[in-house]
Amino acid sequence: MSTAITEQTRFDARLPKEQKQFFEKAAYLGGYRNLTDFIFRTVQEKAKEIINEKEQIIASERDSQIFFDAITNPHKPSETLKSALNDYNSFIANSK
Repeated sequence: MSTAITEQTRFDARLPKEQKQFFEKAAYLGGYRNLTDFIFRTVQEKAKEIINEKEQIIASERDSQIFFDAITNPHKPSETLKSALNDYNSFIANSK
């Protein structure tokens, strides 16, 4: 039986008393065990949302650049592609 050891680090934050009470109320009403659990779960969900959104934007921008490059600087068709076109044209001509 192996036990995974997770390295932990500390996170401290100072905030106004009213804000802490507000967060504690939200944690209580949300059914969280405590303020720490509320903060970690809420921040993790928001972090995932932000990362996913930004990664989609980055991927979309990269895909757009690849598409634009392919349109503006097309590669010459390979012999396989030329052969496939000839086969397609023959098929279409014979099916009429």
